[in-house]
Parts: sequence; structure tokens; C-alpha cells
Amino acid sequence: MLAIVNPFDPRAVLFAKHAQHVVLVQFPIALLMTAVGFDIAGERLKIPALATVAPYNLGVVAVATIPNVITGILAWQGQLEGHKLRGILLQHLVMALVSSMLIWLAWWLRPRDARRSVRLPVELLAVLAIGLTAHPGGFLGGVNLPG
Repeated sequence: MLAIVNPFDPRAVLFAKHAQHVVLVQFPIALLMTAVGFDIAGERLKIPALATVAPYNLGVVAVATIPNVITGILAWQGQLEGHKLRGILLQHLVMALVSSMLIWLAWWLRPRDARRSVRLPVELLAVLAIGLTAHPGGFLGGVNLPG
């Protein structure tokens, strides 16, 4: 018989083996895409308010990568009990670290690259990297499975 878990039980939420990572990961993905969109739109449409908001969004995204990496490592430890990573899980971890570094680099470059010659390609590369991280993550979480 299938055990029904109470969704309002704090123990079910806090001690699920990987639930925190699955929930937390959505925030920086959406906020990064929004920040890059604001940056591009602010420059193209000459709306200073959008260009002003972009670095704040990037800063929040950069900080949000920290709990995401931590909960991802905790999920790995909880699910696989520390066994060596390989295959799609290793790809997911490597891409997550690359994505996180690119996000931090984009945030760091923001005040240093006024002409956007380096910053915009790094931001777009970060969006691509986070997409390449999320895709295998969907398979790991069961979202992209058939049926």
C-alpha cells in the first residue's frame, strides 16, 4: 500500500531526501533569465530603470546559487550515500558548478564592463549553461521521464 505523506507536516518538507533542492533551483533559473532580459531590454530600448535593476537581480541570483549547490550536494549524499558520481548525475553537478561560476562572473563584471563587450556574452553563456544544467536535472527529478 502506498503511504500518503501529509504535505503540511514540517518533517516531510524538511527531511525529504532531495525536495529542498528541487524547490530552490527554480528561483535562480527564472531570476537569471529575467536579469539578462532586463539588461538587454534596458540597453536596446534605452530604459535606464531596466538596466538599473539587472545588477541587483544578478546579485540575488549569485547568492541564490550557494544554497542550490549545497542542497544539491546534500541530495547526492542523501540519495546515493556518497557513492561516486557518474553519467547524468556527474554531468549535472559539473554543469551546476560551471553555471554558478558564470553567474558570479557576470555579476562581478557588471560594474567593470561599461561597454558590455564581455558582460553580455558571459550573461548569455550563463543562461545557456543553466539550461544545460537544468535539462539533465529534470531527468534526475523525474520531470522529463516518459509517461
